[in-house]
Amino acid sequence: MFGIKNIFVVLLFWALSVSYAQAQTVYPSFADLAEKLIPSVVNISTTHNKEDMDAEEEIANPIETTVDSIFNAPISNKISLGSGFIIDESGYIITNNHVIDKAQAITVTLFDDSVHEAQVIGKDAKTDIALIKITTDKKLSPVIFGDSDKIRVGDWILAIGNPFGLGGSVTAGIVSAKSRDIESGPYDNFIQTDASINQGSSGGPMFNLTGELIGVNTAIFSTNGGNMGVGFAIPTNMIRFVIDELKAHGQVNRGWIGIKMQPMTEDMVKSLGLTSDKGVIITEVTPKGSAEKAGIKAGDIILSFDNHDIDNSKNLSRMVAETPIGKKVMLKIWQNKQIKNVNLAIEKMPEQAPKIVSPVINQEVSKEADTSQFSFAELIGLELAEINADIAQKFMLPSTTQGVIVTQVLPASDAEKKGIKKGNIIISIDKKPIVDINDVWLSIQDAQVANNRPILLQIKDGEQPYFVAIKLLKKEQRHAEN
Repeated sequence: MFGIKNIFVVLLFWALSVSYAQAQTVYPSFADLAEKLIPSVVNISTTHNKEDMDAEEEIANPIETTVDSIFNAPISNKISLGSGFIIDESGYIITNNHVIDKAQAITVTLFDDSVHEAQVIGKDAKTDIALIKITTDKKLSPVIFGDSDKIRVGDWILAIGNPFGLGGSVTAGIVSAKSRDIESGPYDNFIQTDASINQGSSGGPMFNLTGELIGVNTAIFSTNGGNMGVGFAIPTNMIRFVIDELKAHGQVNRGWIGIKMQPMTEDMVKSLGLTSDKGVIITEVTPKGSAEKAGIKAGDIILSFDNHDIDNSKNLSRMVAETPIGKKVMLKIWQNKQIKNVNLAIEKMPEQAPKIVSPVINQEVSKEADTSQFSFAELIGLELAEINADIAQKFMLPSTTQGVIVTQVLPASDAEKKGIKKGNIIISIDKKPIVDINDVWLSIQDAQVANNRPILLQIKDGEQPYFVAIKLLKKEQRHAEN
């Protein structure tokens, strides 16, 4: 028989074999690559007038310092440390906007420890990118730009920077995720990595293993201010346009068509009778903007822009922003249950978007339907009320507010799951304006006839409108929840 002793010997042999195999595993060395790339990376220090930085800023954006700089800096100034990288031999350097923002003076230290004063060429808060320049006779080593779209989750990357003032620090990791939206700006599309990135690394480069630049290290997720294995970099394909604009104009001039939008959902697709969730739904149209001039309305769905299919609102925002001002483009839209092609001209994005005023809704509506049979909570999980003087005062609404107000949300209803709250205003259902309770009832009846399809609500929460599709409660659900 094959005894216990023999089994033990086999297992021990297997364990030793595995250990030996692991010992023979050859991990990559990044030494040659790091040696080649480090000369392209610079350390950046800035001085700030302490009086220019309010307490709120100091808490939100702690200044990154070394121990020496804390004790040697004048009391009236603060010294901030960050990273950057050379993009051409004439002295242009890229860093993060938050590294140099509000700086009185900017100093760049090159790989050979030579120190140079830098001037700001331009900066862009929306993408957190800044372009600075030094003047030097020294031969500079610019980075080589790569295609950030080609990287894959799991690929090795190198991050080089100036953490805590310790210049020329190299860390390695992998691409943990792509297209991360961390709600830091309107064009979030971050590369996520587990490479060690700390305070002072901001503005430093991220490279692939062929030595090409694929990102700008910008942010970390941390509960204690230090590295926790979740860092974020701006992809190079996103900053090329920004760099060209900053070089040419000192600022970024973006395209604009005058809309607000949000992604499609499965319930929206059902409520509108579509077959795909591709595209984005328009929530607002700016008066006298390109979109309105082209006949586009709130509730329309943009399917493609300039012959590029649209799958999310972030991509569309970036496409529009990077389109030359004055260029005429074609949009494929879904409007009134038909697909249409519309042409419009790209306008320059205003510094501050025009305020969108809610249209005055036609008050001539039918009063024939009897709304007393069911409460709306039994049908859509919401209690609603028409907006009169008392309601307007109770919820602190402008006297011109149009629509009906949500006074109660049924717990565990689809409406609650979709984030509808007490005090929200419903201004349209299935893209039809809502004036009173009767309009709501008629819209629900239409949905019931159409096999209880979801209804598409246009909600106004404060000044920000958005669309949400909610499911009607079936009869058995009503009885179970009553």
